[in-house]
Amino acid sequence: MKATIKTQGQQFAVTEGDVLFVNRYPNTEAGSIVEITEVLSSGEGASFKVGTPTLAGAKVTAKILENKRGDKVIVFKKRKRKGYQRKRGHRQELSVIKIETISA
Repeated sequence: MKATIKTQGQQFAVTEGDVLFVNRYPNTEAGSIVEITEVLSSGEGASFKVGTPTLAGAKVTAKILENKRGDKVIVFKKRKRKGYQRKRGHRQELSVIKIETISA
């Protein structure tokens, strides 16, 4: 079964067994189970349903495999002929989740 979910400010098209990198879930550890209730659409073929905006009673359960930090992104700012330079780095906090079940 396929579903389109919204979690952590992003939308994903998922099936059971998919592994996703999403923004970190607060106060969770590896091995925790997360229920995602914002399901925008689910099903396949004739049983495909679309929510307005979400499907009532539908949920997706996911297991957190690990919490980690993403690759470093360098932000470099410079103004020509002004002597202005700024170099900053940023690493995004991520959760690696595996989609366990989809129920609609």
